Amino acid sequence: MQLETPPTEKPYDKSEGERRGLVIVNTGDGKGKSTAAFGLALRAHGRGKAVKIFQFMKVPTARFGEHRMFEQIGIPIEGLGDGFSWKSQDLEHSAQLARDGWQKASAAILGGEHFLVVLDEITYPLIYGWMPLDDVLQTLRQRPAHVHVVLTGRRCPPEIIELADTVTEMTKIKHAFNAGVPAQRGIED
Repeated sequence: MQLETPPTEKPYDKSEGERRGLVIVNTGDGKGKSTAAFGLALRAHGRGKAVKIFQFMKVPTARFGEHRMFEQIGIPIEGLGDGFSWKSQDLEHSAQLARDGWQKASAAILGGEHFLVVLDEITYPLIYGWMPLDDVLQTLRQRPAHVHVVLTGRRCPPEIIELADTVTEMTKIKHAFNAGVPAQRGIED
């Protein structure tokens, strides 16, 4: 480990720009994309802001840890899919669920009632061709000025990355699963 001297002066100047809704992307093969988005949801909710979370690959009846907690504190979270593609019994049905879910998510974004809308795992139905990318881009461009949107998932389309204000790529350096350790409830659910 290389030791560093702590900075004694602020390493940046205060921004003079306007406050406005941001498009934020968490992508990459590393762990933490959804977790980071949920952290923003908690931060906004803690400030009394309206938040809505849509999960494009989770089933509506999902009861993962985040569902249980968000239900307790009053953040609406909605599963729009039927699980990951390898679990699907009918991929055309999965595609239709994604398109129907996008209509709900788009309406929530454009409606302007929410300070933050999370589109968790939206990249998958996009890269599978289940939803038109142009519709997503149009909604992001036309959203009310105060609405923040977070999109998560691997292989985010470059058109979304270009439009986004903030993009973070989670890079996998090491993952327990690759060493044969199964997913852990409360860590990866």
